[in-house]
Amino acid sequence: MAESVVLDPVDLHLLRLLQNDARTTYRDLAAQVGVAPSTCLDRVTRLRRSGVILGHRLRLDPAKLGRGLQALLSVQVRPHRRELVGPFVERIRVLPEARSVFHLTGPDDYLVHVAVADMADLQRLVLDEFTARREVARVETRLIFQQWECGPLLPPGNAES
Repeated sequence: MAESVVLDPVDLHLLRLLQNDARTTYRDLAAQVGVAPSTCLDRVTRLRRSGVILGHRLRLDPAKLGRGLQALLSVQVRPHRRELVGPFVERIRVLPEARSVFHLTGPDDYLVHVAVADMADLQRLVLDEFTARREVARVETRLIFQQWECGPLLPPGNAES
């Protein structure tokens, strides 16, 4: 398990602001947090180096890219052995439809979030890329009606009221 990093109130405020808009300038961040821009830059750099900030991503609307149907695929792999796990995950990760892959405990081994054009595209994906694989024992599909983003991720005990 990764070691947690000690964060003070200024770090937490910076993380809240950056999670809401990662494009905020250091000058604007510094003004909102109440520190000098150079201090703000140093703190964000330290948060990156310590691994708290993993990167910046551009969020896209799947529907506007012709992928208006999203689903969660619960996948059971048998036998569940290391020599099958790696290649299975790597194959799924390169699929253009795959948004994220989770390795789970319980009756299902993986949960795969996918975005596809329509039901026919989802059926093709399940049949050609999942159930056609020898190690895939079962796939259950759940359609996503709607999705919401949640608040910023903060250490336990530091959530905003």
